[in-house]
Amino acid sequence: MNGWEALAVVAAGAGAGGINAIVGSGSLITFPTLLAVGYPSVTANVANTVGLVPGSLAATFGFRRELAGQRGRARRLATGSASGALVGAALLLTLPSSVFDAVVPVLVIGAALLMAAQPWLSRRVLQRRHPDARDVGVLPVVLTFLAGIYGGYFGAAQGIILLTILSVLVPDDLRRSNAMKNLLAGIVNAVAALFFIVFADVAWAAVALIGVGSIVGGTLGAHVGRRIDPRLLRALVVVLGLAVGITLLLT
Repeated sequence: MNGWEALAVVAAGAGAGGINAIVGSGSLITFPTLLAVGYPSVTANVANTVGLVPGSLAATFGFRRELAGQRGRARRLATGSASGALVGAALLLTLPSSVFDAVVPVLVIGAALLMAAQPWLSRRVLQRRHPDARDVGVLPVVLTFLAGIYGGYFGAAQGIILLTILSVLVPDDLRRSNAMKNLLAGIVNAVAALFFIVFADVAWAAVALIGVGSIVGGTLGAHVGRRIDPRLLRALVVVLGLAVGITLLLT
């Protein structure tokens, strides 16, 4: 990489860190950038996952107040996320990309539509829980496991999928759900990153550049995300999710 390419990767990391903190899908900035500067797809995917871990940590720290009172909930959901991340990371290194390429657009578009219907579902279908409830039931854990597989394998839009799962199945203030989403996405990235460090070749130069940018972006994104109106946040999730899903469907 030359200097301009390195700067572009840092900028992409900052953008991805900010978007991940607010909504999700930051990998759709960093992953194509790494491809554009010459990294092979699997190498780019691995570097992207490892490099975004610092940004996830920064975003989670920025939402620490919204995570207060959610320790029991986080413990159960994190079990699903971490175990799913291991499966997804293993699949990335063993299966051809075509296996997941076929279902990723459907997952993302479905998640966006589900997010749009979340207020109605919460009112009409699902039993509301107290914001500090510790028991999140079996279904959210199973779905975070599946989301963890997706996140460990590719990761783009995993934040949208996680936020949809949380907002529909674990009703709470959307800012608190967004904080939990950042925590779970960070766990997925961290577990997958550890797997890749042990079993894959990691492009450490790209990781370092993305990591520096993602810390800045994650910190700023958490600042914005803590103040954003829930209705605007939901609209951003839906619009971005549909855009990401259609883009993946057409590529």
